[in-house]
Amino acid sequence: MSLVKGTFSIRGRVIDADSKPTSPSNGERNLVLVGRTGNGKSATANSILGRRAFKSRAGSSGTTKTCEMQRTMLKDGQVVNVIDTPGLFNSSADSEFVSKEIVKCIGMAKDGIHAVLVVFSVRNRFSEEEGAAIHILESLFRKKNYDYMIVIFTGGDELEDNDKTLEDYFGRECPKPLKEILRLCDNRCVLFDNKTKDAAKRTEKFGKLLFLNGGQPYTDEIFAELKKGPTKLCDQQVEVDSLKGYSRREISELKEQMEKPYDDQLKRTTEIFESKLKETTTTLEQKLAKEQAARLKAEHATQSAQTKSNDEIGKLKKETAELQASEHCQMGDLHLGNVVMWAFPMRVTCVGNLTGFIFHCPGQRAIDIPYFPSYYFWGV
Repeated sequence: MSLVKGTFSIRGRVIDADSKPTSPSNGERNLVLVGRTGNGKSATANSILGRRAFKSRAGSSGTTKTCEMQRTMLKDGQVVNVIDTPGLFNSSADSEFVSKEIVKCIGMAKDGIHAVLVVFSVRNRFSEEEGAAIHILESLFRKKNYDYMIVIFTGGDELEDNDKTLEDYFGRECPKPLKEILRLCDNRCVLFDNKTKDAAKRTEKFGKLLFLNGGQPYTDEIFAELKKGPTKLCDQQVEVDSLKGYSRREISELKEQMEKPYDDQLKRTTEIFESKLKETTTTLEQKLAKEQAARLKAEHATQSAQTKSNDEIGKLKKETAELQASEHCQMGDLHLGNVVMWAFPMRVTCVGNLTGFIFHCPGQRAIDIPYFPSYYFWGV
């Protein structure tokens, strides 16, 4: 697969579009930052660069609207390109926009991507959409994506202020999906404090990043073609610019001819990513919907069981109260006409031929009551 095929001619001068690029690799390292808006991607990129190259502000409305690359040179001459991306993990981002930005990002990382820095924040809760975005990256770049992934946690200053370590965060507050992501990328993670003014601390974190990314870039067929295309195009345009005796219009037309196949290839690549993205998104949405339905069903079952349990408890309490009331009636007040006496633990003794009743109360003298047939005894 070639981005630019065939030849172009102007006034008989032939320019080979399939010629090999002449620009050698400069050994640059390309770091790509991805993550949800508000997690601190741009601030992290600035920390890596050691200067305020990207606009950054706190809040849920991101300042990065499209992929942007800035670079820095280390003391040993190593060039590091830092590519900041818009909120590709946001649920509001449509597949066409995300696909175009991914292709643009690949085009910027001409030597391949040395590390994908996935930025999370210890201040924000890990969301389902972030987990879904990781799976989308996996579907686009295969599972090799995890081999180049480094997880960045921002908010190191907050943990430090609370005398906590990243290990404390993992143990107490780190959700299971995030732990699984860390496992898949061999626990490559770095805690960043983007507010620190300590240059030594920033250098230490950056050094750890470069150590973790290994050095070999991620690339595949799509990367290789997108890498060759701009280089070939640049070489061809240089050759066209060197032509003598041609009008600006003729040179402009030739450049348009050369750019069209490359633009078409970018469009096809974007469509491939968009198709994969939509397919993966649909699958994940169905999975999440299924999990949500199962969760709601379980919650409904729990609620029904709780309601049934409450009803049974209420019924048991009512039966207990009725039983206690019945026992109280049997052990309770004894009414004689309009005279009320406590009947138990009294002992009633019949004297003579029912001429009267003697009530014996423990510790009290016997009470002699004449017998009258018209008296009625009942318990309440």
